[in-house]
Amino acid sequence: MNFGLIIIGDEILSGKRADKHLAQAIRLLGDRGLPVAYAHYVGDDPRRITAALTAALASGDVVFSFGGIGATPDDHTRQCAAQALGAELALHPQARALIFERMQDIARENGHPFEPDRADNQHRLNMGMFPVGSEIIPNPYNKIPGFSCRGAQGGAVHFVPGFPVMAWPMLEWVLDTHYQAHFNRTQWAEKSVIVMGAMEATLTPLMEEIERNHPVKVFSLPSVDHPEYGRHIELGVKGEAGAAEAAFLALKSGLGPFGCLLGPELVRGTQ
Repeated sequence: MNFGLIIIGDEILSGKRADKHLAQAIRLLGDRGLPVAYAHYVGDDPRRITAALTAALASGDVVFSFGGIGATPDDHTRQCAAQALGAELALHPQARALIFERMQDIARENGHPFEPDRADNQHRLNMGMFPVGSEIIPNPYNKIPGFSCRGAQGGAVHFVPGFPVMAWPMLEWVLDTHYQAHFNRTQWAEKSVIVMGAMEATLTPLMEEIERNHPVKVFSLPSVDHPEYGRHIELGVKGEAGAAEAAFLALKSGLGPFGCLLGPELVRGTQ
């Protein structure tokens, strides 16, 4: 099962705000042995958001969509989700109850009477307008929920706010509630070495040989202007810890005939 991200907002693409979701999602999924397969950035353009969500719902993947589920004019995600699904928007009964709870909390905190029929309170209910058939995602920060929609190929898109303080615990709840069966607790490792004085094209046959003979992925990250190593390649393997260790030993042995200068070895992984 692939896990992907859609990160929505003009403020990200304009540079007004730096995206924090990708790095955190990599960490939260990685803690559960799950890789992020891809991430797409989309501005506040309904046509592009709808296209991205249509593709996500048809993919069979699990996709987390961040941002745009509020009720201001620049929030389009709920409407685009409905269009992608060919569904109507309707006030979700659980969302309605939770939003009313939130409004009561605010009134109590400010020492005001709760007036559910007041115009601004009625407008807040729009945040609970989800595509028909959606399931809610609890929001432990302020009770305003996100929602999940199922795709035709067995995947799903889970919609959370753009605010990290809300989005990240909601993402964890979705993972721990719906996807524990996919968690991979096997020890994983990534091992690499800095290779100087070699070209990627020259080393490609060795990389292909390692992938043929070992159940790992081989990666090559070239650099042309590193302040310490200058032009070099970080060459390595990643996979289950035992397989990665055997593959890395074979990789280093295979580098011998090339007469490369080898620098530091780098290790990442999970226990």
